[in-house]
Amino acid sequence: MTIEAEKVLAQLRRVKGPELSGNVVDLGLVSDLLIEGDKVTFSVTVPAPLAAQLEPLRAAAEKAARAAEGVARAIVTLTAAQEAREAPADTKPVRPAPTSDQAGDLPPPMLGRAPRQAGPAPKAPVPGIGAIVAVASGKGGVGKSTTSVNLALALAAQGLRIGILDADIYGPSMPRLLRISGRPDAGEGNIIEPLEAYGLKVMSMGFMVDEEEPMIWRGPMVMQALTQMLREVNWGTLDVLIVDMPPGTGDAQLTMAQSVPLAGAVIVSTPQDLALIDARKGLNMFRRVEVPILGLIENMSTFICPDCGSRHDIFGHGGARDEAARIGVPFLGEVPLEITIRSHSDDGTPIVIAAPDGPQAAIYRDIAARVWDRLGQEARMAGG
Repeated sequence: MTIEAEKVLAQLRRVKGPELSGNVVDLGLVSDLLIEGDKVTFSVTVPAPLAAQLEPLRAAAEKAARAAEGVARAIVTLTAAQEAREAPADTKPVRPAPTSDQAGDLPPPMLGRAPRQAGPAPKAPVPGIGAIVAVASGKGGVGKSTTSVNLALALAAQGLRIGILDADIYGPSMPRLLRISGRPDAGEGNIIEPLEAYGLKVMSMGFMVDEEEPMIWRGPMVMQALTQMLREVNWGTLDVLIVDMPPGTGDAQLTMAQSVPLAGAVIVSTPQDLALIDARKGLNMFRRVEVPILGLIENMSTFICPDCGSRHDIFGHGGARDEAARIGVPFLGEVPLEITIRSHSDDGTPIVIAAPDGPQAAIYRDIAARVWDRLGQEARMAGG
């Protein structure tokens, strides 16, 4: 049966807008409607200041879409891609009384919803996942995502069951790095099925939006998306879930470190002093929320000219090793500035897959072995 977009929109017109005035379709809040077989995916744009309290609206839109003829599954995401649609700074969430014109049994988005309390959510474990490891950096541009994906693949090469969560909402890299695309399916209970590449289970916001679509989101919106991608995905049984964190030490990074049961963090930096200053900030953030530091990786550590074989320390050399020794955390290894690593990343075949017997892949395997060993040490120290 072919699903008609108009019938889906007709059902969505039963869902009230954020302030219970009008409906999400006529208010222009529904976008990116995509129909694939019996599955419907779309986004609902909401005011960023109210995002943390609008999960019932998303659920109502999802339920309405499934009520359309022929629809078996619906995946709905909340977005705030347009600043012009944001509520004024003094807008306050309200809890309106039930209205007589509310359609069917769809709940009013804000009905009876108590305001969320300030402070981090409890670190509830994610069923089936043995250890969640954050790969972080104090700043962008240091090769964190390339490191994340090769680390994940190197762990998988040891026979471990590995997943990777692309938590870099503003600049998701996994679709390109793993040459993987498509919209995830929603399985039983509307739990999202992750995509798979090279034996990894993968989830990324890049599967939900266009590669060139800007993500102009504020903290509450980002955290809701991250929570969905972590806790509403069928990860199955994993030994390790690698989380490619957003760069920096802002609200999203801090809140995730406080609310996700991280087994440890890996910090990626280049050797120069400027990058190390920012790496220290990231490291100190994890320390303050009592997340173990598994170690530091020095990326773009040195460059060997492929033509003459001479060595060039373009960004300096040894800075991360020295910093690790200074602050008393493990040094996990040096990754060179290599054209082959960059080119295979751009092609969607990471170096651990493209050249598994090469020297660069061996470096990532050594780092992965150290990370796995560190996880075991931390588990024993914690009595796990």
